[in-house]
Amino acid sequence: MTYELIKDVNEIYSRIFHHKQFLSGEINCFLKEFEQNRNDKEVENLFLSVQSTIEAKESSVEKCLSNLPLLKIKLDETLTLCENVLNRSVNEEAEKRLDGNRLERAKIWNRFVDDMKYKQSCVENTFEEKEEELREFYSDLERKLHIHK
Repeated sequence: MTYELIKDVNEIYSRIFHHKQFLSGEINCFLKEFEQNRNDKEVENLFLSVQSTIEAKESSVEKCLSNLPLLKIKLDETLTLCENVLNRSVNEEAEKRLDGNRLERAKIWNRFVDDMKYKQSCVENTFEEKEEELREFYSDLERKLHIHK
């Protein structure tokens, strides 16, 4: 009985602390699943990805490097066109400002001319009034002088 008890305790101890049988079964099950059901698809996929990487390295990189000068030329052309558009818009803005300034100066000039015409008419009116006053004064003087003679 003690032998069976020791055997049972040993079995319980082995189950609790020794996982070799369980792990061994799990590993075998995993390998079986991996090898049989997937038919080495992962290995084939790895080989395909390595092959694709090698092909990309050998051909695509060289194609990209051979297209770089053409890409640089096209980028320079695009940059030139962008600068032209920018300069054109800046020139258009400058033209608009110049046109606005011209209109403002024309308004100022017209106000100046109108003001000068008004002042000229005032001076002419004043001159005519003074001229009329002087005529009257001298005509009055002549009358007085003729009267006294």
